[in-house]
Amino acid sequence: MKNSLLFTVVLSLLISLAYAQDDTKPENVKTGLNVGGIPVVAFDSDLGFQYGALANLYFYGNGSTYPEYRHSLYFEVSRYTKGSGINRFFYDSKYLIPKIRVTADISYLTEQALNFYGFNGYQSVYNSAWETDLSRMYYRQDRSRFRVTLDLQGKLKYDNLRWIAGFASFNDKIASVDIATMNEGKESDLLPTLDSIPGLFENYAAWGIIPDAEKNGGMTNYIKAGLVYDSRDNEPNPMKGIWTEATVVTAPGFIGNDFPHTKLNITHRQYFTVIKNDLSFAYRISYQQTISGHTPFYMQTNIVTSFLRGANSDGLGGSKSLRGILRNRIVGDGIAYGNAELRWKFVRFTLLKQNIYLGLNAFVDAGMVTKEIEIDKSGIPAEIDQSEFFNTEKDKLHLGYGAGFRFAMNQNFIIAVDYGMAANKQDGTSGLYIGLNYLF
Repeated sequence: MKNSLLFTVVLSLLISLAYAQDDTKPENVKTGLNVGGIPVVAFDSDLGFQYGALANLYFYGNGSTYPEYRHSLYFEVSRYTKGSGINRFFYDSKYLIPKIRVTADISYLTEQALNFYGFNGYQSVYNSAWETDLSRMYYRQDRSRFRVTLDLQGKLKYDNLRWIAGFASFNDKIASVDIATMNEGKESDLLPTLDSIPGLFENYAAWGIIPDAEKNGGMTNYIKAGLVYDSRDNEPNPMKGIWTEATVVTAPGFIGNDFPHTKLNITHRQYFTVIKNDLSFAYRISYQQTISGHTPFYMQTNIVTSFLRGANSDGLGGSKSLRGILRNRIVGDGIAYGNAELRWKFVRFTLLKQNIYLGLNAFVDAGMVTKEIEIDKSGIPAEIDQSEFFNTEKDKLHLGYGAGFRFAMNQNFIIAVDYGMAANKQDGTSGLYIGLNYLF
């Protein structure tokens, strides 16, 4: 994984030497339609290698708003070697409806081996040896998700303050990993059947920790409302400003929810210029908690946000929240997390009439459970040694740290590479993530 990261950095440096120009020269102002389309060849330690295709269409009009686009349309069809799939359309514009920002997402996401490590962070023991001695799929489950979201944001009387309102529908189907499919075409190193060695998900369901009414998934329809304060000077990678939001999502029973509940999310992000145009410091702190009702287990990993920057918004742990830490390692009824980054744009140049910059970043990520999910252990058979599965101590801080690389075109289309390491072996060892955009 380190060699992959090194190769990407070296290749980009060679390109920059070949095409670099004076970075004091003003950028070309983009007008009309610009397309950032590439074959998808990426990697995520939790998901495997990604392949497919994506296209991001940016319309700049007469260029008067550059580097801000007037319309962005994103299309992706891709697959991961560990069984996940992304089929996604995303639209974003401040100009479709006057004075209203519109963002919409339609996605079908499949996960043949979605990470599942239990609840309440360190209260659930992670035994990495079981993935070798018992089954590679021990800490996995199957999930397919059809998601539709529509968010509207409009300005209020005060500068940079906006209201947000929206609707989101999630249709989740949860199942055990399809071992037969995973074993197709293999003559050796076959996975054991779930009858012989059940995974953690199967154990939780059998013991009643995951109730029968939840174990197969279901429909969740959210109504969203909130406030956003946004003074960023450039959304894809701000050099200064604040982006703070307080959002409430509620899933009432009268719109088809089997488990009515309400969640609150408060997220604050701030950006500081250290060296003009070149070096910035950014941090994010976030808190999310169920404030009424019962959230089903399959929605506890969903992170509420006013703007969906990637195909998934799962956490805590993984490429979108705590890099280097196992995906979805920290699951609770309430969570808090933070990220801090130094971001350096170390070279700018023009390539094929496109404005390019290369960047490096160093980061620290941390998070923990603030409100536990109640676990009923009464259904666990007496012969099971519960100490192999549970700790009685309160959760504590989970820490990841690392560095990354960015390749940005016209300030909006950003290829991202991050390598993170976990500070505690209970959170895994490390992770390499190749995808799009800065984390926040």
